Amino acid sequence: MASEFVSSQAMMGGDGQYSYARNSEFQSHGVETAKAIINRVISDKLDLNRVASSSSKVFSIADLGCSVGPNTFNAVQNIIDSVKLKCQSYGHDKLEFQVFFNDLVSNDFNALYKSLPSDRHYYAAGVPGSFHNRLFPKASINFFHCSYGLQWLSSTPKELNDQNSPAYNKGRIYYSRGPNEVAEAYSAESAKGIESFLLARAQELASGGLMALIVPCLPDGISPGECSVLASADLLGDCLMDMAKMGLLSEAQVDSFNLPSYFPTPQELKALLKRNASFSIEKFEPLALSAQRRLATNTPTVVSHLRANLEMLVKEHFGNGIIEDLFDRFSKKIDESSVYSQTSVYKPLVENVIILKRNT
Repeated sequence: MASEFVSSQAMMGGDGQYSYARNSEFQSHGVETAKAIINRVISDKLDLNRVASSSSKVFSIADLGCSVGPNTFNAVQNIIDSVKLKCQSYGHDKLEFQVFFNDLVSNDFNALYKSLPSDRHYYAAGVPGSFHNRLFPKASINFFHCSYGLQWLSSTPKELNDQNSPAYNKGRIYYSRGPNEVAEAYSAESAKGIESFLLARAQELASGGLMALIVPCLPDGISPGECSVLASADLLGDCLMDMAKMGLLSEAQVDSFNLPSYFPTPQELKALLKRNASFSIEKFEPLALSAQRRLATNTPTVVSHLRANLEMLVKEHFGNGIIEDLFDRFSKKIDESSVYSQTSVYKPLVENVIILKRNT
């Protein structure tokens, strides 16, 4: 039996045409929209007494899955500004801020460091490693932030490559067109990853600390195939199969490639969060994204954003030689399809902001 595909690739680094830094406007808009919600919860729920009364007076923040580009810096600065405002309103002494930027080892940390804001008022450090595991000492972090990261799996379900399994995913690279067993395998792998994530954070988050998450979800009540983002991933799979039929790559290569991401429904996600008794859910609500943001789905934008997310994964599995041909074909598939034009048929993901508090 073939082993499962283990994801070790981060987003596209650098600042080139298809880099994540230049193709993460969708995520940027979500981070910006979530600011007001995060600010309110910091004002109402964050416990600063222990930090303010400590000798060091250091407030530690970690952005998990930071990637590269301005989004991580904007999110972190908003948290710092909100904490400073709360300190002033309660008459606490000024705090110093330590910020940890975390992503996979393959993340372009050099690009991240080069783009650190020159006017920042915090100490910065990079922490390479998977956020599905422990990254920090016990009770050492006061605020965790993770946006658009929890949909990624640390590995794909091993059943997808098992020819004797009902979840064998031959001829597909995702779960949206597969039988129920494929989606169930993805769901179980996602649940395992989120549970590991929460267990690790429960150890690392200080008592009274907060964690802010932005998680894209499949809307309740629709099938995966009715979601535009998942349907576009199917089109990418179609391109790979077309190339295999032309002899440009082997079908076995396609059969062993499965995208390592899963979008739970809000109901699924809330149930997983409630299982961990270390946290209370302070906020769980969909982001009110602007109509302009939802309509920014022209073909070049869709292709560039997907390429920024997936190019490193594709290169790792298929090699560099197919990249331009693959995404040219994908662009044509998007143009020919109705995935983004028939909004009555294909629905966007719903993006939820979730604030968890570490129970004392």
